[in-house]
Amino acid sequence: MTNVSGLPRGVFLGLATLDVLQYVEHPPGPNEKATSFEHALAAGGPATNAAVTFAALGGRAVLVTALATDPSGDLVRAELASRGVEVVELAPSPRVTPVSSITVATATGERSIVGSDAAGAPPVAVDDDALRRLLAEAEVLLLDGHYGDAAVEAARLANDLAVPVVLDVGRWKPAFDALVGLADHVVCSEAVRPPGFEGTDHAASIRRLAELGAGHVVVTRGGGEVLVRSSGAVETVEVPVPRVVAVDTLGAGDAFHGAYAHAVASAGRATDGSEPAASGASMSDELPRRAAAFAAGIAATRVQHRGPRAWLAHLTG
Repeated sequence: MTNVSGLPRGVFLGLATLDVLQYVEHPPGPNEKATSFEHALAAGGPATNAAVTFAALGGRAVLVTALATDPSGDLVRAELASRGVEVVELAPSPRVTPVSSITVATATGERSIVGSDAAGAPPVAVDDDALRRLLAEAEVLLLDGHYGDAAVEAARLANDLAVPVVLDVGRWKPAFDALVGLADHVVCSEAVRPPGFEGTDHAASIRRLAELGAGHVVVTRGGGEVLVRSSGAVETVEVPVPRVVAVDTLGAGDAFHGAYAHAVASAGRATDGSEPAASGASMSDELPRRAAAFAAGIAATRVQHRGPRAWLAHLTG
């Protein structure tokens, strides 16, 4: 089945949390209390925030995740529905929905996070037939490494269907040992290194990811240039990043990943949106550089605005 909606469609499999955000002048120290002057509740998690970004850019986003039937889960479902993100739930449901407590220092825009992620959640199962139907209409699959067995199965199905796989490597998770070799685009945060390569430079880390079977490798470096090594290339190129004043860096990486996925999905469609583009479009040398440049612009918009969602009103891409 082909996606004929005219909109790029992405499937996002990974973590969904309820984020409780507090904005303070500086994070409290031991036995210190800080008064926040602003707070917010929002759905969170790497795949979740990427899906919200993808939808805000005009895509059709489907989030495959695990939520409990509890007040926190209800808040997450409601917020995602208001953002145009369709939620497909894995089974069995966790006992409680993960909650993250986040403190953002207004002086620097930096954040501190305490969260349970999916720790303690029962292993989830993925319905292969249902997931295959979702992917058959998709131009991209993004995985954040949570719910590892389901993520690996999704990546294999995507490979069978020639759907590009974008891997969000915010920190190394056990599932990445299998997922890196199934991914067309491996997008890493600056501090991430494969096992055994901790402390190495970016060049060594990128080479190792390529040896593990990664397609394109992209490394974000905060406000620094994005490193891109196209599949099969020897050289790594630097993609410029807009110079902006950051007031809130929370979710900037997730926004980058969602925008990157949107660029990949858009490249997989003809200009009229009626038929998929030529086979191999996701693996062209030029695509990761264009996708990284586009995503860097979106992430730059994110960091200039305080709050988890206010920035979406300023999107122009």
